[in-house]
Amino acid sequence: NAYLRQWKCKFKDYINSLMIREAPPANRLCSVCKKDGVYRCHGCFNEPLFCTDCCRIQHQRHPFHRISQWTGSFFQETSLIKVGLHIHLAHDGTPCPSSTDDSSDFFQWSDTDDNIDDDYPEGPFIQPVRDSDRPAITVVDKSGVHSLSICYCQCPSALSRDIQLFQAGLFPASFTRPKTAFTFAVLDDFLLDNLECGTSAMNYYSKIRRLTSSIFPLMVPDRYRELMRAARQWRQCKLYKWHGFAHKDDQPKDGDLALFCPACPQPGINLDLSTSTVAQPDDTPSWLMTRYLVMDGNFKAEHMHPVNPSDEVSLMDGLGFMVSDERYKSHLAIAQDNVQRSDCNNHRAVNQANASRQRLEATGIGGCACARHGCFVPHSMVDFQKGERSMNMDYALSQALNYKTDGISRAITFYDINCQYNKYLKDRIASSMYLSIPIGMDIIPGIGLWHVHGHQDNCFVQYASNFIHGTGQIDGEIMETLWAPLNIISPSARGMGTPHRKEVLDYQMNDCNFMKMIRISKSPTSRCACHQGASESKLAFDNLNETANPDMVVLWKAEEALAHANRAEDPTAMDIYEVRLERGKSPTKKQQELRLLQAQNRPEHPVINPPGRRGAATWLATGLTIEESQISLCKDVRSLRMHPMDMQLLRVARCRDKLHTQITSFLEMSPTYLGVGVNVNDPDCLVTVCNSLDDCEDYSDFDEDQNPDLDVHNASIFQPELTVIPLPSNIGAVRCRELGLTNLIKEEIALREGQANDALHAIRVHLGDKAVLFRNTVRSAKSQASSTRAWTRVRSVETAVNLHARIYSKCRSQLAKLPDHDLLKKYLPLKKEDLKASSAVADPNARGQRDTTLSWFWSLDVQGDTSGNDWMTEFYRVNWLRTKALRDRWNEEVILVKHEMQWSINFFTHRAKQWLCHMHNATSAGLTGHTCYAARQSHIYDLLAAHAEDAFRKMIVGIEVPVPG
Repeated sequence: NAYLRQWKCKFKDYINSLMIREAPPANRLCSVCKKDGVYRCHGCFNEPLFCTDCCRIQHQRHPFHRISQWTGSFFQETSLIKVGLHIHLAHDGTPCPSSTDDSSDFFQWSDTDDNIDDDYPEGPFIQPVRDSDRPAITVVDKSGVHSLSICYCQCPSALSRDIQLFQAGLFPASFTRPKTAFTFAVLDDFLLDNLECGTSAMNYYSKIRRLTSSIFPLMVPDRYRELMRAARQWRQCKLYKWHGFAHKDDQPKDGDLALFCPACPQPGINLDLSTSTVAQPDDTPSWLMTRYLVMDGNFKAEHMHPVNPSDEVSLMDGLGFMVSDERYKSHLAIAQDNVQRSDCNNHRAVNQANASRQRLEATGIGGCACARHGCFVPHSMVDFQKGERSMNMDYALSQALNYKTDGISRAITFYDINCQYNKYLKDRIASSMYLSIPIGMDIIPGIGLWHVHGHQDNCFVQYASNFIHGTGQIDGEIMETLWAPLNIISPSARGMGTPHRKEVLDYQMNDCNFMKMIRISKSPTSRCACHQGASESKLAFDNLNETANPDMVVLWKAEEALAHANRAEDPTAMDIYEVRLERGKSPTKKQQELRLLQAQNRPEHPVINPPGRRGAATWLATGLTIEESQISLCKDVRSLRMHPMDMQLLRVARCRDKLHTQITSFLEMSPTYLGVGVNVNDPDCLVTVCNSLDDCEDYSDFDEDQNPDLDVHNASIFQPELTVIPLPSNIGAVRCRELGLTNLIKEEIALREGQANDALHAIRVHLGDKAVLFRNTVRSAKSQASSTRAWTRVRSVETAVNLHARIYSKCRSQLAKLPDHDLLKKYLPLKKEDLKASSAVADPNARGQRDTTLSWFWSLDVQGDTSGNDWMTEFYRVNWLRTKALRDRWNEEVILVKHEMQWSINFFTHRAKQWLCHMHNATSAGLTGHTCYAARQSHIYDLLAAHAEDAFRKMIVGIEVPVPG
């Protein structure tokens, strides 16, 4: 904005300078020979002024510049043909010595403003000169449409006219007597515009016409159809050139004109299984050589029926990403179209598989891509005839599984409806002569982490990548992002001929893979977060594992191993990651109230006091109990509304009276243990006099304090809930040392530790109960009444959680006042988000739970929580299994990233060696151009390898390969 404010001040200067450029220099001299200048070139830097001769000479090598002629009052657009420019093909741009034409100018030209030939129309485009000896052709360039006089080589050994044009960088629109040509620059520009912006041929040529004549674009010759045809030919030339088929006589096979992922294992290309050069055998996990595939359909890539299908010509059928037409149609002809309804949820891909649209030849496309890096798999994209049917995706998957997978014995496939699709996959493959999978390859089905949440709950643990060995951190949804660039060009490809459309889609997908390839050294940068993820998940699991019952851990490990061993044959074996609870296990409201009263009135402490101090410990424990009662009473007082009922006020008054009696009794005993009497109203005796809730955060989501003003409903002058009782933490360390109460401080520290343990234990139990209530009561409520009762129970549990959280917070603040201990490192502050019921129990199918672990306090006393509590044992079992799965996936990610870095380098090195071999062969054959191109390609791949190696070296420093535990 500051820049634009400055621009507003300078705008007038800029617009005046812009207008000055409309006029010629004052002397109007040619910038070369200093004669009278007539023509201004808009393509040359600073738009210099030229005379006729200089303009023709200077543009002999720049025939596609746009010029304007000075008319005496303004510059009018014109063409270089008016200055007598001729393009001589061959002989390095000089006239052919065998030509019989007069080398003088075709017309006599004048540098004056007068005598302009009226027979030549004004404007940038000049119609071709009708002369057989000096034919002029229409040349389409990035700068516009030009009419240029072409002089062909007339030597006996001269090449045909179309080849002469091609060697000069002009792509002829026909072969015998070309009248139109496209510069290589305009073809490259159109293809790049089509890739990046989705520009159609019609829109692109419309832009070219407007560049040629902004006032009369319709007068510019229409070469739209010629552009489409030349672009198809140019795509074929580029792909053959890029993939080395200009250097060999072999014809490309299926998928040979397509790039694939450099970071995926490809035996014979970026890894050599025979010599184990990838890693040491002992360090290589069995799951490492896995092909990760994601499958999906795209219904935006429609295609209309062609007008004349019998007359269509395919240039690269099956050589890119779209499958070859003949074999695919043969497969569809014999495939059984078995309509099946989904027994999971109402999936559109299953239930609308036979949705037909009569006016469309293809309702969309589908296929496979690399699930980790998002590269389309060559020769694995198919057209849909009706919808996303199994017969279509079977063929795509079969082709993908057979693409460069020799030596790979494991494939993980992610598909939105794999719970239905994978049921009879092996049977369908076995019954078709056109489908096959590599011998010995195991296919493990999975569902993307976004789509799986639309399935039934059991699909989550059976098919989510969280629970599949060897997946690392894959979400299985990357193909959704790949459709976006294809959808940009889909509208323009909708009405193309069938071969033309496939070639456009092939080129777009190849470019997508190319961009992934050259950016592969950047993509693992985000994966370097795997080191942090592995460390955090390991810490979370270790904390949970170390405090769990060893016997239970052994049992849980056995369950996990058995489930993964049986998942291939029985996906329901993975249900061990689900909660298995019966109704009635969660404590009732009365049981919760009873446990709360028992915890308040009879706290248990882990420290055994010395015999001489037993009375002091009991007295201190009584003080802690009074403190907890104060917190509870303060909370009850604050919850009173502005106009409470008499029954509520009476209950508060009774609680105050009872608490008053307890405090009085406690104070009467204090001289025995403190050595001096205590006056609670003496501010010099205690550290602070404050509200019991001042140190406590409000953790509740339900029971909000209705009346924060404690004095509104005062029933008496003395408020026992506000009394600060004389505990060492309230008296202060200095005063205690003066009174010789050092041992009393130590005893309070021990009791406070027990109090913190009791509070955290109660929080864990209540949160587990809350999670069970959500899962078994709230979510299953079928009526308003049952829902109300369920939420009443949830609020009751939430109230108990809030109370114990306040007690813990008060306990921790008191510990902070006591010296000579480091318990605050163990007992961390409680946050409101820590007190949420674990989604692993409350909602196992919730989104965003992949990296979620339990809060820190869950791992303090697992054995104590699970002993005698089946529902808590189930709670910890699920969280132990899921936390271990999270740790294992992060460990796998670390291993995969390190290997993928090396595979990427190996890929670039392999391609560099391939081009080096092409260079040697071309040198032996005397093909200079082939040699130069191969050398350049080899150099490019060497640079990519060096760049990747340098980038990976910096990334890999902090990554340590974890040891499986």
